[in-house]
Amino acid sequence: MLSKRLQYILIIIGAVILASCGSAGQGGRPAPGPIAVTAVKVQPQTKQFFNEYPAVVKALQEVELRSQVSGYITGIHFTEGGEVKKGQKLYSIDQQQTQAAYQQALANLSVQQANLEKAKKDVERYRQLDEKDAIAKQQVDYAEATYEAAVKQVDAAKAAVSSSQTNVRYSTIVAPFDGTIGISQVRLGAAVTPGQTLLNTISSDDPMAVEFVLDQSEIMAFTSMLKNKDKQAESAFHLAIGSEKYPYTGKLILIDRAVDQQTGTIKARVEFSNADGALRPGMSVSLQVSNEISGALTVPFKALTEQLGEFFVYVVKDDNTVSQQKVIRGRQIGTDVIIESGVSAGQTVVVEGVQKLREGAKITIQ
Repeated sequence: MLSKRLQYILIIIGAVILASCGSAGQGGRPAPGPIAVTAVKVQPQTKQFFNEYPAVVKALQEVELRSQVSGYITGIHFTEGGEVKKGQKLYSIDQQQTQAAYQQALANLSVQQANLEKAKKDVERYRQLDEKDAIAKQQVDYAEATYEAAVKQVDAAKAAVSSSQTNVRYSTIVAPFDGTIGISQVRLGAAVTPGQTLLNTISSDDPMAVEFVLDQSEIMAFTSMLKNKDKQAESAFHLAIGSEKYPYTGKLILIDRAVDQQTGTIKARVEFSNADGALRPGMSVSLQVSNEISGALTVPFKALTEQLGEFFVYVVKDDNTVSQQKVIRGRQIGTDVIIESGVSAGQTVVVEGVQKLREGAKITIQ
């Protein structure tokens, strides 16, 4: 009796299990439907981009001021860090020694000129006597030699006067060109040594140069820009100072003579207006060279997926399924990436919803 009741219970439990299984099969989660994505059609485009180069600002003219005479600084005639004009007096050096040397040279010149006058009269008199055979030939020769020596001594005395006069002029140091002068390296009363003591540095400030380094593979393109002014205008040069963009564009003015064999690079120089005085020698800046690519096939960067260092995109097929295609990516321009190979013009590429896709997945484009 008990066994029959147990059998009935087991039968009922089995029926419930079968019923619940049938209900799950009919009323459970349906098979996955199309995945909603967004997509773009790949079309050839003209893209502009910037090549960036680390660069340094330099003055087109810059010179270190050093004294050519010894002495003590007796005057400083400028405002440090200010603008100076060509020929403006900058430093005065004690002239006592140079003036004394100049006066001594003038006196020596007078003596030599007097000696020359005497030698000239002697040789003229001896020549007249020689014509009458009234003097020994040897005396005439001595007089001729003395006269020639006196002429040379006068020339030497004149050179000494010129040299000492130059030293007097060197006692006053003037600006060689218009520009900005730095902080003085000497103060009043300081002793200076010819050619060694650095007094100051002066540099031109408008326009300014920006120097950067090119790879030798880029020489032909930049040489073409240097020769073709119209092409250079199209490929403008811009500056970025930190996060700030410099308001003026530049002009390529020279490429260095030779390539550095160790690095395979060459220096080039771009000229920029410095009307606002924002550029200072020694500044580190970023030089941006505008370029343009025609017929580039681009896709949004977020359309790419990366697997083991390789890049793929999902291409939409005619039956609204997707196929994963390997691509070779090129330069990134903003939010887009140039595709070197792997897709063709006219193909549709999935942009959003990529993470949900698998090969052959059914999609619907929003």
